[in-house]
Amino acid sequence: MTTQPTQPARPGPASAASPAGTPPDSTAPAAPATSPAAPAAGGRDSARAWAVDDLPALQFDPLLHELLRDEPVARIRLPFSTDHDAWVVTRYQDVKFVTSDPRFSRTALVDATVTAMSGHRVASPAGLNYADPPYHTKLRKIVNKAFTGQHMKRLRPMAQQTVGELLDTMAEQGSPADLMTHLHGPLPLSVVCDLLGIDERERVRVSAWPDVILSTGRGAAASNAAKGEVTAYITDLLRSRFDSEADDLAAVLAQAWQAGDINEAEAVSLATAILVSGAHAVRYNSANMVYMLLTHPEQLDRLRTEPALLPAAVDELLRHIPHRNGVGLPRIATEDVEVGGVRIRAGEAVYASYLAANRDPEVFADPDALDFDRAGVAHLSFGHGPHHCMGAMMARMESEVMLAALLERFPRLRLAVPAEEITFQSKGFIRGPRELPVAW
Repeated sequence: MTTQPTQPARPGPASAASPAGTPPDSTAPAAPATSPAAPAAGGRDSARAWAVDDLPALQFDPLLHELLRDEPVARIRLPFSTDHDAWVVTRYQDVKFVTSDPRFSRTALVDATVTAMSGHRVASPAGLNYADPPYHTKLRKIVNKAFTGQHMKRLRPMAQQTVGELLDTMAEQGSPADLMTHLHGPLPLSVVCDLLGIDERERVRVSAWPDVILSTGRGAAASNAAKGEVTAYITDLLRSRFDSEADDLAAVLAQAWQAGDINEAEAVSLATAILVSGAHAVRYNSANMVYMLLTHPEQLDRLRTEPALLPAAVDELLRHIPHRNGVGLPRIATEDVEVGGVRIRAGEAVYASYLAANRDPEVFADPDALDFDRAGVAHLSFGHGPHHCMGAMMARMESEVMLAALLERFPRLRLAVPAEEITFQSKGFIRGPRELPVAW
């Protein structure tokens, strides 16, 4: 079983006369208003080397602050493929523009060599990450059948029950306890397995794969081995759902595969991506929220006295916390495009920093402050445009359920060690604590 499924046929990058995924007579979205376009700044000599080193706890990357202030459209070199440069955009409006304009293609990325955070490909080219509309729209429509509001309503009480059981076990063990072991690890895995229809007896088996795959420090061999194991497992899971009347995501994808709407590689890639990101990202994102609250007691006290504020608090925590390291996947310009007063030429790679966009002072007043009363402009923590995260509703639900249960069950919850002694994971795409010891 290969770890990188064969790329399915899909439309290639369009010419300058026809942006990717756009009919020739369509008009691409207008760029944000800027000064007249200037030629791209010089080559490698003008690029900033961005090592994306581990930062203390949840410190915001100082380079992103600097770029927002001084050079919002900048040339960078990441730790891998350092003989290549790429652009990175950091301002809110520029990030929205690049991530929604069809002239910036993910499909063109499949055959491109780009400076990157990892020396190996993490996501399969057969899935959503490397797709452009209309092909991307087709895949997303199939997966969205399992991400409806009705499904989320079904998952919430299941998540609440699971959280209650997990916290019962933690309380029985007694204070202090590690929240990563008792809550933030098992709950997201349980929810995504419920979504996919993975039997409880199989969950220990799948729990280790996400951490290995989504790490820059484990190396290509370990990542590829884990991807091979999860691909084989998911393939068997989907085949077991042929002709099933279940409504879980595995059944939805299996039926679409069986009907010829998608092929095997696409079905397996979609299920794998949701399993890996759903178990891994939500684990650390939710733990980051608890760490942030426990180190900001005035905000924690307010939530305890105003529980109705929880959804707004979760949204602000999503905006404020730098949940990931560096940047995600870039896009390739399929024609010359002006962004932020800079001309990006056809064939050049462009990264968009959602983290920086969430701290843009032109959009968010006092952007470095954690403010539960913040209103108005939406954050970009779940992305923007066609690649906006499908699991956003589920991730919010999980965080709300976990925080509500902790606040109600343990009104005196606090860190069991000084904040500076909390160890955060190293060389991962997603930031978060390895252990989160608490007392009550």
